[in-house]
Amino acid sequence: MSLHEYFGPQPTSRADLPDPHPLLRSITRGVLEVLAGVREVDQLARWFSEEAYRGLVTRANLSARARSARGVPPARPTFEILSIRTSEPVDGIVEAVIVVAGPGRTRAVAARLEGLDRRWRTTSLAIL
Repeated sequence: MSLHEYFGPQPTSRADLPDPHPLLRSITRGVLEVLAGVREVDQLARWFSEEAYRGLVTRANLSARARSARGVPPARPTFEILSIRTSEPVDGIVEAVIVVAGPGRTRAVAARLEGLDRRWRTTSLAIL
């Protein structure tokens, strides 16, 4: 076993992890608030892998730039989570689609959670 395998993040079995639905709700709400400019992206860092977090930071910066160019101030988004569908392709991994209805449109948020170090980590997130 290499040092990285020994000291790096350790995969966790699904049996040792909590129900992912509350986290999926919180992450979806948090990401939409970050993109709307009413929440700091740093508040979500602990729930994301490094790569997924960098992608969220980039998207948040683009959203802030677009709001600034249009002269639109940040505003708390209003939306309702209509459904959460999950599948578990492998032990300790959850893939989910969260359907979110807002005032102008309905969107889907696709997320992948991986059990690492006895807690869920978002390793991929896309807003469609």
